[in-house]
Amino acid sequence: MIPVWLAAVLCFGVNFALWGTIGVLRVLDGALDRWRRLPANAGSGSHRARRATALALVASAREGLLPARLVPDGLLRTETPPTVLTVGEVAVLMAAHDEEVVIDDSLAAITALVPASNVHVVSDFSTDRTVELARRRGVHVVETPSNVGKAGALELGIAHFGLVERFGAVLLLDADTRLDPGYFDAALPLLDDPQVAAVAGCAHSQWGRPGSTVTGRLLTAHRSRVYAVTQRLLKFGQTWRRTNATHIVPGFASLYRTRVLPEITINPRGLVIEDFNMTFEVYRKGLGRVAFCVGAVAVTQDPDTVRDYVRQTKRWALGLWQTVRRHGWRPDLLSAVVTLMLAELLTASAVFLALPLLVAVLAAPDLVPAAGRLPVLGPLHAAVAGHLTLTTIFWGMAVPDYLLTVVVAAVERRPGYLLHGLAFLPLRTVDAAIALYTLPRAWRERSTGRWTSPTRRASGTTGTTGTVIDLRDPAPAPARQEPDVAV
Repeated sequence: MIPVWLAAVLCFGVNFALWGTIGVLRVLDGALDRWRRLPANAGSGSHRARRATALALVASAREGLLPARLVPDGLLRTETPPTVLTVGEVAVLMAAHDEEVVIDDSLAAITALVPASNVHVVSDFSTDRTVELARRRGVHVVETPSNVGKAGALELGIAHFGLVERFGAVLLLDADTRLDPGYFDAALPLLDDPQVAAVAGCAHSQWGRPGSTVTGRLLTAHRSRVYAVTQRLLKFGQTWRRTNATHIVPGFASLYRTRVLPEITINPRGLVIEDFNMTFEVYRKGLGRVAFCVGAVAVTQDPDTVRDYVRQTKRWALGLWQTVRRHGWRPDLLSAVVTLMLAELLTASAVFLALPLLVAVLAAPDLVPAAGRLPVLGPLHAAVAGHLTLTTIFWGMAVPDYLLTVVVAAVERRPGYLLHGLAFLPLRTVDAAIALYTLPRAWRERSTGRWTSPTRRASGTTGTTGTVIDLRDPAPAPARQEPDVAV
């Protein structure tokens, strides 16, 4: 008979326990910064305090209030002092395809945090008002002559606008994403560590959108819980500087140091999405570490229809399998982390996919007593009941899953999880089916990478006048920090 604890392990695996424990060690390591001199944790409280002091001294020196020799030359006290990046040295790159419903809101949010001259939009053959709305926000805009997909648009934008030469870091921002006002305060200190190549943003779902349906609210709550658990328990531990290996820097709102971008193959042929591959490239080419903190928040729109949810989840799952296929296995920490993750993904997916059938077989004789005497169902029930019971499923899977929801609701202060959490197990079954369905497709099909965005929902903002460049005109983009001249 399968014990309750084993059912829980099959359901959740050891990843959460392992990386959750490492996350606690990371917190303790950061807490020691206030007492020790070397080394400091980029992004820790003591580091942010020293950073604020250093930036104030730099500002004073520029105004002639302090002699330059008094300005600190580094924050982490490393052998090679790092460059302290400010918001003014960050470029924003947004690839957009038919995003007129959301792009104005997203550009309004980002231009409240960085100068409009730092924002660059690549309209990937849009057929709606995407270019017009971006123009009104006063940002740099370029259009592609054909649909090249998100990865192709990013690659084109980096080269066309000369971002590597002009900026210290690039924020890759999706058109449906809005940064939290404290995003840069949390993310930029992490780049003070010269070994950090990229900073992963912390995804939050947009709750309570106008016109949201019951199904939409359920899907949003489920995706939000996935974000909360994977980021707080997995990614936080995986991005500790002493054990640094995570499988994805999500492309919706993440920072890359510009010096590493020329080394990354952003748009290899055949991949459906780019962010898994870019992350693997960072590690496999020894470009540096990935940093993450829960304070670098960005709010994104998640699918609120079953059709869009399934399509997006299939695309993400296929992108992961394709990336694993492309990069293969090596004797390194990343491969070990990914192997453990995929082993548990396959195991848990098989368990969840079989769960509805197992519950039906076990419950059938109680609901219909004659079912136990049927030629096939009777022996099948006896075989399953010899190893598993409904009580084991309830206490080993349903209860732990709901308790996890309760914890997430408490941490994020969202009681809405508690009602929706009753339906999360069936949704995990859907996720499991998609994960197993896409596995063989990674080896037998290639993708163009073209856009399949879910239906967008408007939030409503207004705009100002801007300018646009069209790649169909051969004139090069001016390399300057002001809106481009229309051609």
